[in-house]
Amino acid sequence: MKNSRSIIARDARQLAAALGLTPADAVEMEVRSTLNDKIVDVVRRLALTHAQVATLCGTSRTRITAIMNRNTQDVSTDLLLRILARLGYRISFSRAA
Repeated sequence: MKNSRSIIARDARQLAAALGLTPADAVEMEVRSTLNDKIVDVVRRLALTHAQVATLCGTSRTRITAIMNRNTQDVSTDLLLRILARLGYRISFSRAA
């Protein structure tokens, strides 16, 4: 069995560095996580079912369930953005300080 060591990452940048990923990968992880958090928050606040969200957003209930469970490995960033837009949100980005 291989020796393993624990790594504690406090943010996406540290996680990306620990995994040997680029700073751009860290930004993508952070953006996707933020989008996912917002979707979960909005769906819960509006008390929508997964089926209702799926119909509203033109995707499957299975994908919405995955997103609500924060399992977005097979979910595109484009879909996360589209879901938020269809839930009535406008997304904007700004340059980091």
